[in-house]
Amino acid sequence: MNTMTLERRRLDEAPPLTSETMVAFERVQKTYDGRTLVVEDLNLTVRRGEFLTMLGPSGSGKTTTLMMLGGFEQPTSGRILLEGQAVERLPPERRDIGFVFQNYALFPHMTVAENVGFPLRYRGVRGAEAARRVAEALAMVKLGGLGERRPAQLSGGQQQRVALARAMVFNPKLILMDEPLGALDKQLREHMQVEIRKIQQNLGITMVYVTHDQSEALTMSDRIAVFHEGRIQQLSDPVTLYDQPENRFVAGFIGDNNTLSGDFLGVEDGFGVVRLADGSRLLTTGAAGIPGSSVTVSLRR
Repeated sequence: MNTMTLERRRLDEAPPLTSETMVAFERVQKTYDGRTLVVEDLNLTVRRGEFLTMLGPSGSGKTTTLMMLGGFEQPTSGRILLEGQAVERLPPERRDIGFVFQNYALFPHMTVAENVGFPLRYRGVRGAEAARRVAEALAMVKLGGLGERRPAQLSGGQQQRVALARAMVFNPKLILMDEPLGALDKQLREHMQVEIRKIQQNLGITMVYVTHDQSEALTMSDRIAVFHEGRIQQLSDPVTLYDQPENRFVAGFIGDNNTLSGDFLGVEDGFGVVRLADGSRLLTTGAAGIPGSSVTVSLRR
């Protein structure tokens, strides 16, 4: 049995819950038509204070997973725990979660301050206390002094900051972000990656972030869950994910690389030895298998 098979078994088992567990998915499945599973047998934990990114191509199940965590979709089966409490049947407004959408979802007829303060009104926080919290949230995203403007008077990056301030203003347990930088140009997107990460680290808040952009995920995350066809293919920190992909899909999806086919000969001095088709031998890292078995080697460009 090779290490890829062993890793699949670990990912298919429900991870243990600890005091540091903020979110836990336990054998969660989702189907819309009763036949095709959009999310299949998902087991995943998010640690308290962690920036975890769900990365994958369109249709891989990452956004559906985020929507189930936020309460906008319900799982077909399985449990979702938030600080140990099952929440899969709770409506979004009872989960104490902030959400930043790709289109920001700002109210055009409201000022920036009114947009940011909207979650507080819903929770009955008004007057001086609401004004204080709004001012603090706007200061955190470097928009102090712009509270009286309308969203249409702001740049795309400023609108994204307003949406982030609104998600933080009521001190949620968790913030979910669904491709929030997708509408920005490359330079601004890269700048906002740094700013969001800095805010997350300064506040120590737990964030779950969805993107299809591998560079974004590698730049921002503590850990990355790579999704494909409704399953997590690998869950690890960015360096491990890049240097030690656990299967061919992850190797092809993360970074630029070439692949070579050969036969696995064994391990020498801690390196895997692969014989290529022309008879040459190649030393590899992270290789495992049965001597004589066919393998694929990924070479980073």
